[in-house]
Amino acid sequence: MAENNQEEFISAEYGDENIRHLEDMEHIRLRPGMYIGKLGDGSHSDDGIYVLIKETIDNSIDEFRMREGKVIELTVQDGKVRVRDYGRGIPLGKMVEAVSLLNTGAKYDSAAFKKSVGLNGVGTKAVNALSWHFTVQAWRDGKTRRAEFKQGKLISDTGIIDNTDNTARGTLTEFEPDSSKGLFENYQFRNEYIETMMRNYAYLNTGLTINYNGKKFHSKNGLFDLLNETMTVDPLYPIIYLKGDDIEVAITHTDQSGEEYHSFVNGQHTIQGGTHQAAFREAIGRTVKEYYNKNQDLSDIRNGIVAAIAINVEEPVFESQTKTKLGSRDMSPQEGSISVNKFVNDFIKKELDNYLHKNPETSDILLKKIQDSEQERKAIAGVTKVARERAKKVNLHNRKLRDCRIHYNDAKGDLREESSIFITEGDSASGSITKSRDANTQAVFSLRGKPLNSYGLTKKVVYENEEFNLLQAALNIEDGLDDLRYNKVIIATDADVDGMHIRLLMLTFFLQFFPDLIKKGHVYILQTPLFRVKNKKEIRYCYTDEERVSAINDLGPKPEITRFKGLGEISPNEFRKLIGKDIRLDQVTLRKEDAVADLLAYYMGKNSQERQEFIINNLTIEEDAAD
Repeated sequence: MAENNQEEFISAEYGDENIRHLEDMEHIRLRPGMYIGKLGDGSHSDDGIYVLIKETIDNSIDEFRMREGKVIELTVQDGKVRVRDYGRGIPLGKMVEAVSLLNTGAKYDSAAFKKSVGLNGVGTKAVNALSWHFTVQAWRDGKTRRAEFKQGKLISDTGIIDNTDNTARGTLTEFEPDSSKGLFENYQFRNEYIETMMRNYAYLNTGLTINYNGKKFHSKNGLFDLLNETMTVDPLYPIIYLKGDDIEVAITHTDQSGEEYHSFVNGQHTIQGGTHQAAFREAIGRTVKEYYNKNQDLSDIRNGIVAAIAINVEEPVFESQTKTKLGSRDMSPQEGSISVNKFVNDFIKKELDNYLHKNPETSDILLKKIQDSEQERKAIAGVTKVARERAKKVNLHNRKLRDCRIHYNDAKGDLREESSIFITEGDSASGSITKSRDANTQAVFSLRGKPLNSYGLTKKVVYENEEFNLLQAALNIEDGLDDLRYNKVIIATDADVDGMHIRLLMLTFFLQFFPDLIKKGHVYILQTPLFRVKNKKEIRYCYTDEERVSAINDLGPKPEITRFKGLGEISPNEFRKLIGKDIRLDQVTLRKEDAVADLLAYYMGKNSQERQEFIINNLTIEEDAAD
């Protein structure tokens, strides 16, 4: 067999006709992942349709950062996007090239754009190429020009013409993502993801006003507002807000475990951190330790921290086109440039130390928090050591974990983002998923039954409870999310009362000890079908009663209806379809108004008469599937 394959390989023709040249727009459409990351349908915040909005808005933001245009208007309606700014406007003579030819743009000239996000001449071209319809119009010096494209190809161009309104200036961009097969199939914009994006833009650009679908986003206090308006738990002391040339930081601590950072470069949300975030984290620990002049452990100093940093870098180097992680080592490419690490460290060392000296009330509260963290760490030191050794041994042959080959913390790889782990209940469910999963990117962790209710317990339980300890080790999150092994942590339980309870117990565990896992958007709930409706030609899986009724109407008369009572009843062949490209996931999100501490106390605290009455009053019995 091997010899036959070798003969086929050798005999394959390879000549001049195999060499192809792709035009810029054609290349983007053929390899979109190189330009915008994953495609997606809009169900997740990092799907490509939001990257299209971001790339368009970034150009308007760069105008504002050059002190041109204080208002940006964004409208998203019926799957179409409209962005209008009042900056300088794209130079009319090169407008068409600027949105359709790669490696063409003004941002190669640092005199025209200093410290901007987009530097590679790619963003708007990718939006154009991946849109079913794309229009750009610019106004400058009493003139205007409008051009229309379809799937990246120019279909009309007014040329430079007189504009009746001599005061008009800026750029208008309109586009509709291409829903053709292989691109943004069945896409839908989700308002909450776009609002989060607009809020971040406002926090990072004080004085800018963004009007999104009639809602106004504006910030006067930058990163102070970001922490103040997004924290889901109360800070232990007033937010420390420090600002200098090309740097802005906000810092506080909470009673939660772990560390939480928001980091930005030139207005870009670097959700995977990078050199600036690492330097920030290190500088805080070192500065606080030197201030108290005590032999404090850096992990105790940073435990419970919630902080944000934004820096401006000339010609930043990101690790991918989607710009989620900064790779730059220097603040600018010029000779003699200061390193990012030294720049951040020098600022924090001076400004944070001054702040703590001037605000003894804050420094006293912070010291107590550090001492409490130290006391807790030492109390579980022995348990931690034993648990780590046990987890290390078990991980070699972990019965609970069926691992995958590709992980989120791999240095490289196109499929890193797809790496996921299913947390399942019982052997039957984990068995079905294990047999039907993609072993390259999908791992399975099997719970023994209902996990322990960890509400109100200390982190000691993470090490004492074997199941929690093994899960922590499998995810590799003991020391933070920097080396998280799976991008998606998917809770997969039955859609019944017991399954819902297990869901709550797992969410309680994450919220109690690893809240950043949820805040960074890594935790999901697997939607599983309640019904299977089929006739001789077609099978429909229905996730709601409404879908069941619709399927019955479409497949009648008298189709066969099956009610799934648990994941274990779904065969591996069926599961393969349900966790493949058509997988349905609900991302677990946190907002300030969610009042996490109150929710956990209500649902996971000791049974109360109030909670019992709530459950009884809200309990509903579904009609039998066959009715």
